[in-house]
Amino acid sequence: MFDDAEATREGPRGRDSLFLMARLRVDGIDEEMSVRVRNLSPGGLMAELPLPIAPESAVKVEVRGIGWVKGRVAWQTEGRAGIAFDREIDPQRARKPIGTPPAAPFGGAKPR
Repeated sequence: MFDDAEATREGPRGRDSLFLMARLRVDGIDEEMSVRVRNLSPGGLMAELPLPIAPESAVKVEVRGIGWVKGRVAWQTEGRAGIAFDREIDPQRARKPIGTPPAAPFGGAKPR
């Protein structure tokens, strides 16, 4: 579903540059599409798209650690789009590990 997020650095307007995969649903289109998220902020994201989506299209995007968020396409150009969320999110939740592996019993040694 999602690749691990790779942080690069925080931008000047509170955007985090990163790389993670997300799922996108566009109102009126039955199929979901996978998108690469490159920037994520409380108010939206920038993603690379497999096909153009008209500005102002209503969408839902599933962001790892956050879940499905409603929004709209604010702009679209050359395979990229800006999506403005209907509500703010905490982008740091997308950076948290999905799960922590269980601790090995007996200090890492295998039981006999």
